Amino acid sequence: MKQKNAGLIFGRHPVEEALREQTQLEKVFLLQGTRGEFEKLIRRLCRERGVPLQMVPKQKLDRMVRGNHQGIVLTLSAIPFYRLEDVLPQLYEQGEVPLLAVLDGITDVRNMGAIARSAELCGVHALVISQKGHARLHEDAIKTSAGALLRLPVCREPATTTAVQYLLDSGIQVLAARESASKTLREIDLNQPVAFVFGDEGKGISRATEQICTASFRIPQKGKGNSFNVSVAAGICFYESMMQRTP
Repeated sequence: MKQKNAGLIFGRHPVEEALREQTQLEKVFLLQGTRGEFEKLIRRLCRERGVPLQMVPKQKLDRMVRGNHQGIVLTLSAIPFYRLEDVLPQLYEQGEVPLLAVLDGITDVRNMGAIARSAELCGVHALVISQKGHARLHEDAIKTSAGALLRLPVCREPATTTAVQYLLDSGIQVLAARESASKTLREIDLNQPVAFVFGDEGKGISRATEQICTASFRIPQKGKGNSFNVSVAAGICFYESMMQRTP
C-alpha cells in the first residue's frame, strides 16, 4: 500500500480494502469522470460506512499525492467513526438507557472538544455528527477534549435529520435546546432514552432538524447575557441527566 503520509491512502485496491476494514476514515476523493463498476463500488462502500465522497479534478489528487494515485485518495481521521445502527442496538443489549448528543453543524473545534469532554465525564454514550458541516475532529479537537474523543464513540451519519429520525424510530426522545421553549430542562424526565440536539453558536439548530424533534427545552438564566455558550449548555444538560439518573 502506497502512502504519502500516515493520513492518506491511495490507489484503487488499498482504498477499497480500507473502506471495507478500517474505522478511521475521513473522506474519499474520487477523480471526476470515473465511471463503471469501480465508481459504483466506491459509492456503495462510502454509503455503507458513512464516509463523505467528493468528485475532484486530477490536479487536486496530484497535489495530495506524489505518485500513481489511480484516481482515488482516502484521507484518514484521527479518531474512528461508528454508525448509530451499530452503537444503539448494542446499548440496548447491554441494558443501558441511551444518552446521546447530536451536534448539528457545530464548526468551532474548541466547542466540539469541550462538548466531548463534558459528555464523556457525565456518561453520555455517544456523539452524533453528520458527514458535512462540522468542525474537523483532528488533533486539536482531541487535545481540547482532553482525550475524550478517543474514548467516546462518534457516530457519523449522512445528515442530522437522518440521524434524528433513526433515533425517533428507535424509541428515543430527541430534545432540542431552544431559548424560547416553554419547558425548562429540569422539568423533563431524563431517565428515559434521550438524545440532546445542539446547534452552532451562530446558526443554532437547523429548522428541518428542530421540526422533527420530540420537544424543546430551555436552560433558565438570571443574567442579561444572550445565552450560554453551546459547550456550556451541553455540559449543563449532561450533568442534569447524570444527576437524574443517579440513585
